[in-house]
This record gives sequence, C-alpha cells and structure tokens, in this order.
Amino acid sequence: MAAQDFHFVMIKPTHYDDDGYPIQWLRSAIPSNTLACLNGLAEAARERAALGADVRIHLHTFDETNKRIRPDKIIRMIKKAGGKAMIALVGVQSNQFPRAADLAIQFRAADLPTAIGGFHVSGCISMLSEIPQEMVELQKHGVSYFAGEAEDGRLDDVFRDAWNDDLKPLYNFMPDLPSLEGEPTPILPSRHIRFTAGSHTSFDLGRGCPFQCSFCTIINVQGRKSRFRSPDDLERIIRDNYAQGIDRFFITDDNFARNREWEPLFDRLIELRENDDFDIKFIIQVDTLCHRIKNFIEKATRAGVTRVFIGLENINPDNLLAAKKRQNKITEYREMLQKWRDHGATTYAGYIIGFPGDTKESVLRDVEIIKKELPLDLLEFFFLTPLPGSEDHKVLLDKGIWMDPDLNKYDLNHRVSHHPKMSDDEWEEAYRAAWESYYSEDHIETVLRRAAAHRKGRPGNKLFLMMWFRLMVLNEGVHPLEGGYFRLKFRRDRRPAMPIEHPLVFYPRYAWEVLSKHWAYLSTVVRFYRVYRKVKASPDRRSYTDLAITPTGRDAEADLAMITETRGGTDAVAKRDRDEKLIKAAKARVEAAE
Repeated sequence: MAAQDFHFVMIKPTHYDDDGYPIQWLRSAIPSNTLACLNGLAEAARERAALGADVRIHLHTFDETNKRIRPDKIIRMIKKAGGKAMIALVGVQSNQFPRAADLAIQFRAADLPTAIGGFHVSGCISMLSEIPQEMVELQKHGVSYFAGEAEDGRLDDVFRDAWNDDLKPLYNFMPDLPSLEGEPTPILPSRHIRFTAGSHTSFDLGRGCPFQCSFCTIINVQGRKSRFRSPDDLERIIRDNYAQGIDRFFITDDNFARNREWEPLFDRLIELRENDDFDIKFIIQVDTLCHRIKNFIEKATRAGVTRVFIGLENINPDNLLAAKKRQNKITEYREMLQKWRDHGATTYAGYIIGFPGDTKESVLRDVEIIKKELPLDLLEFFFLTPLPGSEDHKVLLDKGIWMDPDLNKYDLNHRVSHHPKMSDDEWEEAYRAAWESYYSEDHIETVLRRAAAHRKGRPGNKLFLMMWFRLMVLNEGVHPLEGGYFRLKFRRDRRPAMPIEHPLVFYPRYAWEVLSKHWAYLSTVVRFYRVYRKVKASPDRRSYTDLAITPTGRDAEADLAMITETRGGTDAVAKRDRDEKLIKAAKARVEAAE
C-alpha cells in the first residue's frame, strides 16, 4: 500500500493587545513549555507509528509570540502536501482563548479537524458545572476540546480519531492525571530558539501543588498531588537540548521546592556541570520557605540556578490569609532573600494588587517598605484576577458578581472585576504607580549598589533585567512576562470585532511607534548605563550597605515597618514565636521520653 500523510500542526497562540493586534515580537522571551511537551509527545507517537506503518506523520510547530500565523498559508501548505491533518491550539490560557477561537474558526472553515487545549479548557472543565458559553459557541463550528494532559500515549487516540475524521467534541482526561516519569523529552526544534531571546528553552520536572491558594488555577488543573520526572529524565532533557546548542533553561514547575525529589535532581545537574563540564544555567520557581530545607539553596546554586522566582504575593498577613496562602510567612521573607543573595542568585517575586484589604495608599506604602527592607532584585506586579479554573472565579460566578466578559483581558495586567474598597480608577492607578515606584531611577540605583557590594552580585545582569521590566511596562504597555524585542504588527491580523485600519492610518502610526519606542529605549538605557558605570567605578562599592541587606536579629524586628505597619504583622510575629515554643517543648518531651 502506498504511504499516506498526516500533518499534526501545533500552534501556541498569543493574545490581543488593547488595540486588537496580536502581541508578537521579532524575538520573544522564552519558548512555550506546553509546545515543547506536546512536540516531544508527538515525536514519540510518530516513532511508534501511532497511525500504522503506512502513514507518515509530519509535525509542524508554531509559536505565535514570534511567528505570524497565517491560517490561509497553513491550509495551502497542507493541501499542497496532500494527506490528512489536525490543527491543535495548545497551552491556551484564558487571555489567549479569544485569539485561539478566531484561528480555530478559520481552520474549521477549511474543514480541518481542530482542537483547543490548555489551562482555560481544563480549568473550566475542572471547576464549572456547565461549559462556558464561549466554549459552547465554538463547538458549534465543530471545534473539539482537550482537557487534561496528553502523556501516557493519549495522543495516539486523538491522532486516530482525526485520521478517521471523527474527533470527539471533548477529550476529558482531568480525572486521570498521568505519571511523568519516563515520558518523552519536552523539546522544540532549534529553529524556534532563534526567535527567542537566546539559547533558552523551558521544561517541567513536576506538576501539581499541595497548597490551596484561592487565586490559583494550577491546583485545579494539575491537581494537588505532585507528580515528577526522574533524574534520568532530567539528564535526557538536558543532553537532548544541549546537543542542539540550548544551555539555558526555565524549569516551569510552580514550586520546585516542594518536589520531593529535588535533591537527586540537583545532584544530577551538579554532576553534569562539575564532572561533564556542561555550561548550563537555570531559572526555577520556589516558595518563601525554601530556605528552611536543608541544603536546598546551596545545591540549587551549585546546580546552576542563577535566577529564582518566589511567590511572595503580598507582605500583609491578612491578605495572604484571605487568599488561603497560609504557607507564606512574612517573618521569613528577609532571611530567605538574604540567603539567596549570599549564594549569588537573582531574585524575582510576584506581588498581587487587589486583595480585599488593599487601598491605593496601602499598596504604595507596602511597595516602599519592600524597597527599603527586602533585598529583592525584581518585582512583578499583578492584578488579583479571578482566572477561570480558580476558586475565586467560581465563587464570583456562583454569586453572580460582575466579571469582565472579555477573556482577552484575563492576563493579570488588566482589571477584570471590582474592588470592595478601591474604585476602578484607584485600583488601576495603584497598579501603574507600583510599577513606576519600584522601577524608578533611585531604586534601580539602589539595587545596583546592593549587587555591586557582593562579589557574586552581578550588577550588569541586574541592570539588564531591570531595564527589560521597566521598558516593557512603561514603553510597550505589556507585562514583562509577555514582552520581547521589536514589536510586530500586521494590519490584517486585527481582532475580528475591530475594523481593519486604512493603510494610510495604520502604517504611519506603526512607524512612529517603532521610532518613538526605540528612541525611548536608547535614551533610557544610556541614562541608566551611566548610573551603572558610576556604581561600578565607586571605590567604596564593596562597603555599601542598607537595611535590606543587613541581617538583623529578632530584637530588631520591632523596628521593621514590614512588621509594625502592615495589617497582622505583629500577630504574625507572635504566632511564629508561639509555634516555635510549642515545637521546642515537643522536642524536649521526646528527648525526655528517650
């Protein structure tokens, strides 16, 4: 029998900006982990001839953050090559669902089997009693949904259904989350890496989280029971990527510190770096208690961790309690950050604005406290957002409380609900002012001075990252997590609900945006590079100190504004002291009994 062809097209969609144009760059930041995972699974399905020995499976991957998606061109490519095909819109978050839907409708108009998967679909299936209307409407076009994870050979069944023109309306694997051990390597072709910020890629070593934060979707999509890859899996991922010139990695686990296999994993990385001379570096995400795990920070930095993202979320204990983030203890923040700093890691933290107790004044006061008292390098601000798939979203939906109907805004960079204390304008002003305050010229200089005072501080790295954050927010109007270099816009790609602009309107404005933004880039970088040179040239740079980088004993806690001026600060200290006394007494009883 003559060989036949099956094309599996994987597209990671972006989302629209406020003017209706897809957010896209000549060079985006980091490749999509979901795209890498699915591509690896698809390669494995191809190797085992999932559709039979007489069917050739062709894989096509597209990341819309750095590649224009032209459905008409993809459709022509498939028709020219011949055979059958399936379009998969992968890793679709809530803010990306409108864009994914617009693309899916175009593919369905050409009668191509099309499915959408990702956190929006999985979160809605997991948490809601009825499928949301926007998903129901898309099903009328014949679009299918994939909820859950595709490991454990599940992709084979989807391939067969697509080959037989019989895709199910819904593939629901949410009740059965698979093991990750021994699964195929998450990997993308090296051509994708050329369109990102450098030789970076991303992968996960674990999924799931034991905590119960009400704003989080991970616990309801990936489950509260953690699942992990093995050290052998990790080494294979590193070697496969290293072979194509990729040596910088973002480990996307929501909280690597809760991976019970963290030590064997770090040991394997240390062995690769120190015995096999692999020049590899990593970004990981952890919680605020990771420093309490013996040897965790020491081994992390030996393993190549140079940047660490910490879910700080807030410095008000009452706000943390309201969000069910009981694991965060503000009494631990300074010690934790100082320990990462001592080991040379750049620290990021996420900070949520809009908890019930927040006011514009309290938010800006807390930002000033952080700047003065915490040795933090980068701070990322987010609106408290009721993401579909979270407990917060379900509660508001069940109570009939207003949430913005435009899913495109659910990117944590837009306000999509009302606040009990702040007006809509005040909430948005507090968000913008927080960015402007933290990335002010004075505070950037302070962070550079702190870095220059430490032999592992890498002030040049801090300058680059702080410039990136400042320019993305203040010049590009996007969150740094979805930023990139040289914004691309295409006139005919505008959101269907908005009119296509006349060429004499679109192109002059786009040209002016490019010129004005790059002038702002140049002038800003020159100005702050002068600050950097001044800091580096200072003969007493090693002797610089301030409150944030000075270890303080408990006797000095009474002088910290983080404790005395935040709601619940003194109660948090009292609770910590009571807990420690109880633990000490329990240990004494055990020792006496022995």
